Amino acid sequence: MNFTDDTAEALRAAVWLVNSAEDPDTLESLEDESAFLTDFPYSGRLDRDDRELAALRAVRPRLRAMLTAPRDEMVDHVNDALAASRLTPRLVRHEGADWHLHAVADDRPLAERVLIETAMALIDVIRADEGSRISICADETCEALALDLSRNRSKRYCSTTCTNRNAVAAYRARRAAE
Repeated sequence: MNFTDDTAEALRAAVWLVNSAEDPDTLESLEDESAFLTDFPYSGRLDRDDRELAALRAVRPRLRAMLTAPRDEMVDHVNDALAASRLTPRLVRHEGADWHLHAVADDRPLAERVLIETAMALIDVIRADEGSRISICADETCEALALDLSRNRSKRYCSTTCTNRNAVAAYRARRAAE
């Protein structure tokens, strides 16, 4: 399944935020928030202050619950998020991105816009029955999320670090068995 660019980007941003809560936390300072916004350039209101940072940190458990829920429960999370926000859907084009849907006004707080964009992306995931593309990392010592947007559905780990650690462990196990 190929998701639209805005859906894939919203999923990547949400997974990044969820994974930033893993040890070590990578969203502790305004500099960390700035790095997030460099990688995931949200348009609209950006306060870049402690209050906005705290709201982004606070939304991470809710995003994790949304992203990891079974399909029918995911629907409940999405509907709850959409119902709690004043939706003002419109098509927009900005900063090199082609036409896509913004569901809330650009002046709404960043954490709310992230939550609603994630909910909108999950609508595509739910409708396509592609929830298996979001999973817990296959590394037994890791609780981060892995987002698989590949055609062959081969991504099992959250990062190159976890991939390499498990490849080395598998290699060593094969060598020991010989």
